[in-house]
Amino acid sequence: MSLAERLASDPERFDRLAEARTRIQQRLIERLGPRLYDSKMSEAEMRELVHGELRKLIEEEDGSLSTTERAELVRQIGDGVLGLGPLEPFLRDPGITEVMVNGSDTIYIERNGKLHRTAARFMDDNQLRQTIERIVARVGRRIDESSPYVDARLPDGSRVNAIIPPLAVDGPALTIRRFSSEPFSASDLISFGTITPEVSQLLEAAVRGRLNVLVSGGTGAGKTTSLNVVSSFIPEDERIITIEDAAELRLQQPHVVRLEYRPPNIEGRGEVTVRDLVRNALRMRPDRIVVGEVRGGEALDMLQAMNTGHDGSISTIHANSPRDALARLETMALMAGMDLTMRAIKEQVASALDLIVHQTRLKDGTRRVTHVTEVLGMEGDVITLQDIFLFDFHAGVDDQGRFRGNLKPTGLRPHFVSKLEDQGVHVPASLFMSEDRPW
Repeated sequence: MSLAERLASDPERFDRLAEARTRIQQRLIERLGPRLYDSKMSEAEMRELVHGELRKLIEEEDGSLSTTERAELVRQIGDGVLGLGPLEPFLRDPGITEVMVNGSDTIYIERNGKLHRTAARFMDDNQLRQTIERIVARVGRRIDESSPYVDARLPDGSRVNAIIPPLAVDGPALTIRRFSSEPFSASDLISFGTITPEVSQLLEAAVRGRLNVLVSGGTGAGKTTSLNVVSSFIPEDERIITIEDAAELRLQQPHVVRLEYRPPNIEGRGEVTVRDLVRNALRMRPDRIVVGEVRGGEALDMLQAMNTGHDGSISTIHANSPRDALARLETMALMAGMDLTMRAIKEQVASALDLIVHQTRLKDGTRRVTHVTEVLGMEGDVITLQDIFLFDFHAGVDDQGRFRGNLKPTGLRPHFVSKLEDQGVHVPASLFMSEDRPW
């Protein structure tokens, strides 16, 4: 029987251990004081100091604690003082992709695309609030009543969103979206079933041939992961500028400059928007511009960059389909405040974009690319699209509820193949051959 199971069967012992944990943690903070915030100490030195003091304090407790319980107290209190408290075990588990805290006593995780409630909990809202403040302080952000929500990141690149009262009615809420410690490669996405070898080959050709690529999808569909993989095809001898709201991309090329949005300070000044960064990136002699996500007026600047010699750019956008992605781009271009007609904006979009890769999180929890769509141009007032690959939903589901289908070519040869050939990038015609349309 595990320690957690033994404690669950003995509520009195559980309460006594919880009281000991609170008492020892408070004494530890009083004993170490300012040394807990000594920036001159490395993380390893700080951890050694805290764990050493913890063992001394636990030895001073009564002798009724078992060796296992003492080790558990060292781990729990150490995690609470140095890390993220009860969330630390989940962040050490590579199989967990999301951690959702709906208040101090409710913690959910996502594993294999499915949500599970855990038995873990914070001692109270104050401990949860301290954990949130510790996260945002690491990246120079703040969260308080005047700015009650924030996007931040952990040292391992995980994305964090936190929101506190009065906006969060039932107490502070925290969402952590985790990424693999090692960036996924195209072969990983193929093994997951997200893409097929043929789509991977096409995307590599599109990036090397400097096509402008937009990755679209809903929340949690895996857009950032796919953007990392698509960006990995950029040649290593090119200068890449990445622009993000919260820095998450992990490009492996040697010549990368990372830019990140800066929020306003406590006086409401000093904000540097993603749009400001896009405009500044144009003056930094980029070979490629990678925008983590377009969500506002920066869409117009990005489109203009794509249309004025900065081809080969890549970005993501929230949308439910390739067609919706275009509609959102048009709407966000209007948010730039320029006096442009809808026709002019549509022409900018049609001229700038070459390829849309749409990704979906399916009901079985898997993330799949469901559309690989070419942007052909304008016909009247409508932007014309052509699906090159589509997910085969007609294949149904297996006994475990998993979708049997995968991406299949529609049999249509994309028009941009000739553009790729001009760039010296050959795409075999066999990639696009369909059983239904063998040409």
